[in-house]
Amino acid sequence: MERTILAIGDIIGKPGMRALFAMLPKMKKTYKADLTIVNGENASDGFGLTPELADTIFQSGADVITSGNHIWQQREIYRYLDEQPMMLRPANYPSGNPGHGSCIFNAGGIRLAVLNLQGRYGMWPIDCPFKKANELLRKVKSEADAVIVDFHAENPQEKEALAYHLDGKITALFGTHTHIQTADQRVLPSGTGFITDIGSTGPDQSIIGFDANIGIQRHLTDLPLRNEVSENSAVVSALVVRFDEQSPLTTTEIFPVREAAGF
Repeated sequence: MERTILAIGDIIGKPGMRALFAMLPKMKKTYKADLTIVNGENASDGFGLTPELADTIFQSGADVITSGNHIWQQREIYRYLDEQPMMLRPANYPSGNPGHGSCIFNAGGIRLAVLNLQGRYGMWPIDCPFKKANELLRKVKSEADAVIVDFHAENPQEKEALAYHLDGKITALFGTHTHIQTADQRVLPSGTGFITDIGSTGPDQSIIGFDANIGIQRHLTDLPLRNEVSENSAVVSALVVRFDEQSPLTTTEIFPVREAAGF
C-alpha cells in the first residue's frame, strides 16, 4: 500500500498563516497525505512561534510541527515545546534546553518517525547534526517503520552530505531554512528521497518572505535594518514524498509543489 507524506515549507508571518489555513485541507485531500509536517518557526511575524499560532497550525491540519534556529525568539513557546509531543525543535541543540527533536506518528498502522535537525555552516555552531542523526536512528529503529528528516540548514553541501550519510537508513530528508524552493529532488542510490529546500509558505513578491524595499536597503546601506514580512499575495511551498509500506525506507516518488493561495 502506498503512503504519502506532505511537508509544508517555513510559514512566514500572517500571509503564510492565512495561506496555510486556506490551502492545507485541500492539499491534504489532493495528495492523500498520511502524514503532514509543517515548519512553523517563522509564523510569528517572521520570527519564532507562539503557542497560539502553533495551535492554529495543528487545527489547520498539521500532524507534526518542525522548526529551526528562530524557534527560541518567542519565549512563551518554551513550555509548549516541553508539553506538546508533536511540536519539534532541532534535536542537536545541547541537552537541557526545552523541547525535543523527534516524534513518532501512527498513520493507520504504520509508524512514522519525524526527526528535526539543524545545520552548522553559516549558522550558530550547535552540536553535530550527523552524530545526532546517528543517535536518533538508533533510538527509533525499533519504534518506527519510516523515518523523515527536516534538516534546517543554510548550506546546500551540508544538506546533501547528511542525506547521503543517511541514504538507505531513512525514507526522505528535506531541507528548510533558506525559503527558496529548489528543483533538485531525487531518490539517492540506496532509496532515500532528497531535496535541498522545499521553500517557504508566505508572500510571493518578496525577498525570502520579507519586504523587498527593506531588503534592498540592507544591502545598499549595510545597516542592520529589521526585516518586515511583506504583505502581498501568498504561495504555499511544499513537498510530496511517497513510499510503499512494504519498503518504508525507500522513496518511490518525490516532487515539490508550489501553489498560489489566490489572495
